[in-house]
Amino acid sequence: YEQREDFAVVIQPFFRNTLVPLDSTGKPDMSFFAADCFHFSVRGYGEMAMALWNNMLEPVGEKQSYNNFTQDRSKLRCPNPEKPFLSTRRNSGFGNSDLILEKTESSVPYWAAIVTAVAGVLVGSL
Repeated sequence: YEQREDFAVVIQPFFRNTLVPLDSTGKPDMSFFAADCFHFSVRGYGEMAMALWNNMLEPVGEKQSYNNFTQDRSKLRCPNPEKPFLSTRRNSGFGNSDLILEKTESSVPYWAAIVTAVAGVLVGSL
């Protein structure tokens, strides 16, 4: 697909370094999660949708890799006259260059996702 001008695949890392949103008491804000405590609620999906949309407008190499769960609609970005399109490697200035995508080390250990998933299933089953 790198050679095509009518198709692109772009990783959108908005969820890579996201932490569980907290309420005013410092506990997980359950309004972002469904009754099973694993899936998102309408509010959570709204936040994820905004983060995904913003990521699609950000140039490759400058994409935000977290979501701050503010429920602030003013953070929703719009295309501008200089870049009225979704960002791809090609239109972000990489063109057909042989850019080597270096593997970035996640700030969250792989086992944390497994532990969180298992804990969510256990809490949901209770």
